[in-house]
Amino acid sequence: MAEFGFEEIGEDEIQQAMESGGLAGAAKHIQAYLESLDSVEVNIAITGESGAGKSSFVNAFRGLEEQDEGAAPTGVVETTMEPKEYPHPKFPNVTIWDLPGIGTPNFKADEYLEQVNFQRYDFFIIIASERFRSSNATLAMKIQEMKKKFYFVRSKIDDNLRAESRKRGYSEEKTLDQIRQDCVKCLQDHGVKEPLVFLISSFDLHLYDFNKLEETLENELPEHKRHILLLSLPNISLQVLKRKQEALRARIWKLAALSCGVAVVPIPGLSVVCDVTILVKELSFYYNTFSLDEESLQSLAQRVNKPVEDLKSVIKSPLAKELSADVVLKLLTKAVGGGLMVVEYWASTFPIFGSAVAGGISFGTTYHMLKSCLEELGEDSCNVLKKAFETEV
Repeated sequence: MAEFGFEEIGEDEIQQAMESGGLAGAAKHIQAYLESLDSVEVNIAITGESGAGKSSFVNAFRGLEEQDEGAAPTGVVETTMEPKEYPHPKFPNVTIWDLPGIGTPNFKADEYLEQVNFQRYDFFIIIASERFRSSNATLAMKIQEMKKKFYFVRSKIDDNLRAESRKRGYSEEKTLDQIRQDCVKCLQDHGVKEPLVFLISSFDLHLYDFNKLEETLENELPEHKRHILLLSLPNISLQVLKRKQEALRARIWKLAALSCGVAVVPIPGLSVVCDVTILVKELSFYYNTFSLDEESLQSLAQRVNKPVEDLKSVIKSPLAKELSADVVLKLLTKAVGGGLMVVEYWASTFPIFGSAVAGGISFGTTYHMLKSCLEELGEDSCNVLKKAFETEV
């Protein structure tokens, strides 16, 4: 039952807060921790030569189509003249920066990085639609000198595969391997050691290497930034959805303690007191993270050319129809039985914490409700993705 762990903020810290201030003291400590997570910012720089598909990648990373409101403008000529910020539509603390193109005859990496405010970014993604050139390698080595991370993305892979498919003896796997090896060799010839190259189509993110890129970014970011980046990633595979579900599951005990220790509101007929506002906010957070909102479903339906009602048909959670304080109160009422088992576990495993909640079922009920809703919404998101692509993605 590792899901009840205290790894992130420390069991000792929580117990000390409990001893000095009771459940309210622990809740205050947890609230400060969660607020610190909410304030974390991630800034991602997208750069490369003009026409490489930087703006299309910016849109894809944010889950937007070119015609969507707030999307980065795309075109066959360079459309980015200065660094342009594009906040994530659901996670505004994550910002994608579309940087001006490189590769002009007068390009100088050190001057370029100064012009685009190098220190602002957590890492760089360098994009090319053909072979990587000396300007790509020069920029990468300069970034490396300044102790920042960079990743190479070979874009427009779908175009390359379409062209190659006309040839006799075509093999997608062989073609992808040839492109990857060619990219690596070009970069090595220009002095980049062991370059990581990801093959991507911004119009088919569930294919090729986008999932590998996501995992690499997530693993190499500092821990305090990893959480928000993961939740903001587009839902292009079942693996991503499962990782999001695990990250959200780790928050549940904190929210349960917080909701029952801050601004308590009794539920008529029950010994449950909690902050329903906190619960509505958290459940809405689940909903948006799994892209089950109307706008996201419409966008996915258009992308896969299916009626949105087909995608909605596999959504079973009652939260799909309405998410309000009244709905949350009804769910809390149903969660009482499961909450009793949770209280027993906490009381036996963490006596200090357990003794604070054993007199009622507030903590356990809230915990059980959040866990159940998370599992339901996570399953719905997986079913929507499977329905969209009618395959195991």
